[in-house]
Amino acid sequence: MGRGRGPGRFVARAVVTAYLFLLVAWPLWLVAQNTFDGGLENLRGIVEDPDVVHALQLTVVVAVVAVVINTVFGVGISILIVRYEFPGRRLLNALLDVPLSVSPIVVGLALVLVYGGRSGWFGPGLESAGLQVIFATPGIVLATTFVALPLVIREVVPVLEEIGTEQEQAAQSLGATALQTFRRITLPAIRWGVTYGAVLSLARSLGEFGAVKVVSGNVLGETRTATLVVEEKYLNFDQGGAYATAFLLALVAVACIVIVSVIRPKEEPR
Repeated sequence: MGRGRGPGRFVARAVVTAYLFLLVAWPLWLVAQNTFDGGLENLRGIVEDPDVVHALQLTVVVAVVAVVINTVFGVGISILIVRYEFPGRRLLNALLDVPLSVSPIVVGLALVLVYGGRSGWFGPGLESAGLQVIFATPGIVLATTFVALPLVIREVVPVLEEIGTEQEQAAQSLGATALQTFRRITLPAIRWGVTYGAVLSLARSLGEFGAVKVVSGNVLGETRTATLVVEEKYLNFDQGGAYATAFLLALVAVACIVIVSVIRPKEEPR
């Protein structure tokens, strides 16, 4: 089917633009507008609050750890799904989308049932060994990693399928080991898929709220993340602080996506 050049194309473009403007651009603009409603006072207030600074630092640390975990395991799982045939492959592929379909609140409760210190399956044993998961940073990392799990995989799998196996087989026929083939053939070919997936994972991790709220305990100055600060300030009628914290989270996420979109090489026309 050829590309339409009639008025239908302009109508479709207008509908999509209006849809994105009303759901994405305008709400974000209002957050920014309310953040700077009194100048820089709202931003100055949160950067001078040690509890908010701790929450922002904790959020960044958790997001970076979650991105590293999801990138390493995401690339490995993608290669397993695309390059190998095994029983249950399609079921595994379907399970990877569970984090996108299950409510984060459910994820948080499930993690409490597994790692809870009193009645969880592994919690009492881990705590007796000196590792507290729930209501501590490891629980926040687990929850954040879970909700962002599919993002790297869904970016890398199509690239692996598109590049095929010819170059990898040629390298192996010349005596390259599996690690050398991955480093010199596979990884360079999928680098932009990995990069874009990692950025999406970072943006998702920075904004996680539901699962983190359940497993963190929301302890001020210890396990309270930036998204929980937004909720706490908004409920306590500190709307300036809530908007400023939300603005910082949105700014980092949007900046990451824009930078990758700009530096990502354009696709060659087919």
